[in-house]
Amino acid sequence: MKKIPMTKECHEKLKEELSYIKKVERPKNIREIEEARAHGDLSENAEYHAAKERQSFIEGKILEIQGKIAHAQIIDTSKLSGERVVFGATVKLRDIDSEEIKIYTLLGAEETDIKNGKISVQSPVGKSLIGHTIGDTVNIKTPAKDIEYEILEISFG
Repeated sequence: MKKIPMTKECHEKLKEELSYIKKVERPKNIREIEEARAHGDLSENAEYHAAKERQSFIEGKILEIQGKIAHAQIIDTSKLSGERVVFGATVKLRDIDSEEIKIYTLLGAEETDIKNGKISVQSPVGKSLIGHTIGDTVNIKTPAKDIEYEILEISFG
């Protein structure tokens, strides 16, 4: 599996989520299974089957998060600088057709938050911007249409 780029904050958040699932969710689920078993016949016990299904989900989530943590490539965005768009850069763009201004910060998939302008470096927009500099015009192919942006600013931090 290849490395998963992420900020230190994202890495810490994943570790906290893993800890919470292991220390709170898993023990709670075990108690639910025990309580459901106490009700008798397991073949027709909906509570038992629901708790076992939840257990499967919890164990899957633990494995997923552990995999992300194990393959994390932690990038300290506070130490980044330069004139090219890279992971961690905040990019100010102007839509050539509509003149609309967009500002995106390129982060890992785990940190994507479109409403707050945080997009994945693996997204179509992210992939298209990587490596470009101020003044470049970038053609971005989206499912709906092709959009042409001019890069106005690149900042870090």
